[in-house]
Amino acid sequence: MGNLLKVLTCTELDQGPNFFLDFENAQPTDCEREVWNQVNAVLQESESILSGLQAYKGAGQEIRDGIQNPNDMLLQERAWNSVCPLVIRLKKFYAFSLKLEEALQSLLESLTCPPYTPTQHLEREQALAKQFAEILHFTLRFDELKMRIPAIQNDFSYYRRTISRNRLNNMNLDIENEVNNEMANRMSLFYAEATPMLKTLSTATTNFVTENKTLPLENTTDCLSTMASVCKVMLETPEYTSRFNSEDTLLFCMRVMVGVIILYDHVHPNGAFNKSSKIDMKGCIKVLKDQPADNVEGLLNALKFTTKHLNDESTPKNIRTMLQ
Repeated sequence: MGNLLKVLTCTELDQGPNFFLDFENAQPTDCEREVWNQVNAVLQESESILSGLQAYKGAGQEIRDGIQNPNDMLLQERAWNSVCPLVIRLKKFYAFSLKLEEALQSLLESLTCPPYTPTQHLEREQALAKQFAEILHFTLRFDELKMRIPAIQNDFSYYRRTISRNRLNNMNLDIENEVNNEMANRMSLFYAEATPMLKTLSTATTNFVTENKTLPLENTTDCLSTMASVCKVMLETPEYTSRFNSEDTLLFCMRVMVGVIILYDHVHPNGAFNKSSKIDMKGCIKVLKDQPADNVEGLLNALKFTTKHLNDESTPKNIRTMLQ
């Protein structure tokens, strides 16, 4: 355990907790096993979800052909038959977001419960902290991909228009058994978000705080700020980055850092950018900007466009300038 997560120097008093957390090798202890197994069952689906999203080509041409030739039933049928399997795939992605929400709340429950501090939780439950990081990593990867696929909303809009007009009574309307009107409404709200998975996690974290009224808010926000500090120090310290077995771990750390900052910003009343924030935002942004631009453009955009308090008057001007 001591090799996995180490408190480093006395600068902790000035800069917050400094750790090295081995995201590559943490294994669950007996105490973590039950929650770890539940979350692991969800995470095992994550790569296939990303592969499915990456392979999403859309039915743009078929839809255009159908719209331009409204009386050609062959083209109408072709467009409809192209869109239906895509809608089933979109439902699968949406259903996964609900599983992810449940997994996140289980992890938050484990990593914030009294009597331990966030630091002690990370020391005791390193494998759960790794899973928390993996959820954030997946979330930012999913949203980065989704933002590059405008076909998703176009396909789903066509599906909803077609269903509501009920013009294709004899064409595979059995799909309504899979995606009824209520499900379509929920999916529509999900995909209307620029970053739907991140929105799901932000809402889940906020709901966790709201529903656990006996749990001090600081237990949750300190867990998030501690994770942000862990990642920042690992990224800015060559001694620690040199321990990574894979270059992908560097990007993993960056995504996790940005993810916990966004969650903190949504949950803490004053947000992450305020001078009273327990996250060193200037240091975190600097760490990102020190990386190749191609690796961090999406992450900097996530801080700009998916946080809640960046444009508050209380946000220092130098922080805003760094993100322009």
